[in-house]
Amino acid sequence: MTKKTLRKIMLKRLKLQKEVERLKKSDIIKRKIFALNEFKKAKNIFLYASFNGEVQTDKMIKEALKEGKLVSLPFLVRKKKRLIPRAIKRLKGSLEPGPYTILQPRKDCSWVVAKKDLGLVIVPGLAFDHQGFRLGRGGGYYDRFLAHLPKKTHTIGVCFDFQLVSSVPRSPQDLPVQKVISA
Repeated sequence: MTKKTLRKIMLKRLKLQKEVERLKKSDIIKRKIFALNEFKKAKNIFLYASFNGEVQTDKMIKEALKEGKLVSLPFLVRKKKRLIPRAIKRLKGSLEPGPYTILQPRKDCSWVVAKKDLGLVIVPGLAFDHQGFRLGRGGGYYDRFLAHLPKKTHTIGVCFDFQLVSSVPRSPQDLPVQKVISA
């Protein structure tokens, strides 16, 4: 199966999933992540602002902040196709629509975090396989981001059970995450 075909299938499945199910499964995924040693030990966590049917992250962000974690989210630089981690102190009022209408930290209430300081990176995807390879939305932002993380940084992909497939079509630049958490 091609990336384009799998992307189309997963986008349709995400759209068809009922909101109640999405929120219920997102809570299960949050509990699984917060129970991991990688999460407990990490002082700096890179999350994402969910959109378009993805695993909901609002509660993860709020609870991680409440636990005293430094939480950063992707700030997209579209021309360079890069993600820059920018930390926020709170969720409410800290985000604005960025490229592709994805919410990202406002520059006036966030600051850049060095990739070397990130302890845990939570990665969204349209599909994951059991080796940790992922299918994104096609921009390559996360692949470039993951390629420049230190080896010590833990990476975890999050998805719904229907997004787990036996094998994700991959290109040479595609990098796997270390773990995949689903519900």
